[in-house]
Amino acid sequence: MWHDLVEDHVGDDPGVGRWQMHRYDGRTADAVERLFGDILPDRRIKITGRRLRDQQQFVVGPDGRPDLRVNWCLDSPKWRNLDRLTQRDYGYSLQVWLNYLVTVLLNWWDVPDEAADEFLFWRVTDPANEQRIETGTFVRDLAGLRKFYKLAARFGVSDPFANLDPPRIVRHQDVKWLDPAGYARWRDLGIRGLDLSGRPDRWWHGRNEQRDRAFCDGLYGTGLRISEWATVVLPELPTYDRRRGFFTSMLADACAKGGYGHKYWIPRSALQGVLAYVEGGRAAAIRRARTEGRYEQFTDKRLVLAEHGSHAVTVSTDRGKPARERWNDVEPETRLRLFRETEHGLEPVALWLNEDGLPRDPRGWEHTFATANERIRQLGLANFRCTAHMLRHSCALRWYAIGKLIKYARLGHLTADEQRDFREEVGDIWHLVQTMLGHRDVETTKQVYLEPFRELEVEYLLAHADGFPVEAFMADVFARHQWVRTDPLAAAQ
Repeated sequence: MWHDLVEDHVGDDPGVGRWQMHRYDGRTADAVERLFGDILPDRRIKITGRRLRDQQQFVVGPDGRPDLRVNWCLDSPKWRNLDRLTQRDYGYSLQVWLNYLVTVLLNWWDVPDEAADEFLFWRVTDPANEQRIETGTFVRDLAGLRKFYKLAARFGVSDPFANLDPPRIVRHQDVKWLDPAGYARWRDLGIRGLDLSGRPDRWWHGRNEQRDRAFCDGLYGTGLRISEWATVVLPELPTYDRRRGFFTSMLADACAKGGYGHKYWIPRSALQGVLAYVEGGRAAAIRRARTEGRYEQFTDKRLVLAEHGSHAVTVSTDRGKPARERWNDVEPETRLRLFRETEHGLEPVALWLNEDGLPRDPRGWEHTFATANERIRQLGLANFRCTAHMLRHSCALRWYAIGKLIKYARLGHLTADEQRDFREEVGDIWHLVQTMLGHRDVETTKQVYLEPFRELEVEYLLAHADGFPVEAFMADVFARHQWVRTDPLAAAQ
């Protein structure tokens, strides 16, 4: 039974295997419970007396067997009480560390302290590592690994990271904002496949331009995180009304960072792009999948038996009894398994699909951005790139500009001293952007997302207030800001 569970992930030769992180559901829980058994012979620690959680994390070692001590830590209450996204991130950090130890021939339970320093160098600085990360990401790795080794101390294992000083985070070491013109140019070159003159590039071979454009426009328009926008399902989309400029939607707690669901707003143009994709590229992918029988072959699916507006759904379960669930509580992993029957046949409930018609794993979007950035680099535009999180920053910057313009549009009569006072009195606008981004703490909004506005003179806003020309305003004010990128071609002209 265990061999069937892992044979697709571990090679025949244990010496070339790698650590694999898995999740299991109700179909595999019984088999995993039997294998976990006793953690240590002398302590007789058992975890089979209670039912394991759906989507429980567990690891398989390079030899194709579960490491019971690691899995005990992943099943401990202190690990399980982490929110879903933190648990996922810490699990990934642990997997990277375990596989790094394989390459340097060390066991995770007997690691010298200097190996932690070498791991930091390899992860952040080593030129030989083509997948280096920023120091902020390593700080997250460090938090996850310290959490793991604190739990592993139960087995007499010391923490090699205990004395490692976390690297200093250098904020804004890279561009974090695009103004509207900058975003439009990045999208046209990297996602739509246009050339530097704005015409279709005859060498362009992109196959998912409509989907990718709709996804990126949605990120830029809503300010959602990539993991949040990627998990939206069809019933959660708002009803289109041509008279409206923005559409209010609700991000589910189960899909939000920290479990903090909140309202978000989709601009009309972004929603139009999403709906065009649903009727165009998405529908075509579904037809191909039906023709090739992919949905019938999808063995892990759950069927939607009834939809209750945009708030709840009744689905089949592994135990055979239907269950009614609120969309607010349906986790991303479950959303990828949901299918519904239509007059034309089965289709996924997930909004974003791969070209083969199957739900798109949220991690796949990182490849989309990497491919777009590489194309732009090959076109000769150095230092003009974008990440999903940059679009979130850029959305914040745009809404702050709008809020400022609205606030100061009719205040041109103020004296110079009064105008300077307004630079300190920005609380209501900070809270506007806090609401747009779904931050719990307004200080996060102030200190991280909107730094370019710290030194902005109110006079600039007053001079541009008439008519609210947001695009022109932002291109003008931030033209020389070192961390904001505009359209490089327009700037050159």
